[in-house]
Amino acid sequence: MNKTHFLLVSVLSFLSLLVSCTQKKPSSASESLTKMNAVSVIIDDQLWNGEVGDSLRNKFASPVLGLQDEEPIFTLNQYPGKLLEGFMTNSRNIIVIKKESKSKFYIKEDEYVTPQLAVHISGSSVQELLDSIEKNAPKIIQEIKASEIKVFQSQITNDKLLTDKIKSRFNVILSIPSKYKIVVQGKRFVWLKKEITSGNLSLLVYQVPINTNKDTTNFAKSVVKWRDSIGRRYIRGSKPRTNMITESAFSPFFSKAIVSGKTVYETKGTWDLKNDFMSGPFINFAFVDTKNNRILILEGFCYAPSKEKRDLMLELEAIIKSVQFFTTTK
Repeated sequence: MNKTHFLLVSVLSFLSLLVSCTQKKPSSASESLTKMNAVSVIIDDQLWNGEVGDSLRNKFASPVLGLQDEEPIFTLNQYPGKLLEGFMTNSRNIIVIKKESKSKFYIKEDEYVTPQLAVHISGSSVQELLDSIEKNAPKIIQEIKASEIKVFQSQITNDKLLTDKIKSRFNVILSIPSKYKIVVQGKRFVWLKKEITSGNLSLLVYQVPINTNKDTTNFAKSVVKWRDSIGRRYIRGSKPRTNMITESAFSPFFSKAIVSGKTVYETKGTWDLKNDFMSGPFINFAFVDTKNNRILILEGFCYAPSKEKRDLMLELEAIIKSVQFFTTTK
């Protein structure tokens, strides 16, 4: 090979490498190794240490509703803006804050890696940035949380026996990880449990006739009544006269949504064992299934006194939101 030809090949190879390095192609999912509910905030130090950073922390690191101890909605990790210049970030969730001439807000999926949710906020002044954060924070929280749930659901290895058992009894499909085991069951009740270090996660599946909701103006009151009834019947401690009840000292948080095409009433609160010292958070989804004349209730609760519970509760929520309904029951 003569020197001219060798030089041409070398230049072409370099240009090819340069193009491949500068193009932003999503990496494989295995490269996106962010911890659950962690968000990388790409922002200059001056903005992070001022009003903009305060606003981000107030919105995205505020306490999660329904937990006994304060835990942030997301764990925020700040990095200077220059980190986006020249190479990609492999964080699963990123918020990019820039001060520039044109105001922008948009959310892009799989921008640098996959899976990923990238939020971009820019403004010509601090006030414009603050206004955009204030306006769009609810949407950002909703989108990141939905993305985290989707990621967890994609990683579930179903236990077919459990899935089939739930399907035959309740006529729904629920994605249940293989580490969950049935500990108590009745005709229209199943309690599944997963053991973890120094505690456990529980999932309840049960249903009540739709006409048992006597107080249509206060659905939350009915939810508490149903779960306390289930606690008295099925969920007891090791000591006599101990059963799970809804903690009355803290009012549950109540909201309404659509999940799997059904109206669902979501209740978050604290449970404890009557006459005992065990307690923890719960999340309860009551699905109004008018076609089957029932209210299907899917609830997750955990007992983990020495652990943070935010991510544990997200796991239970992800399992519950995997539910798929059929038209008739057996």
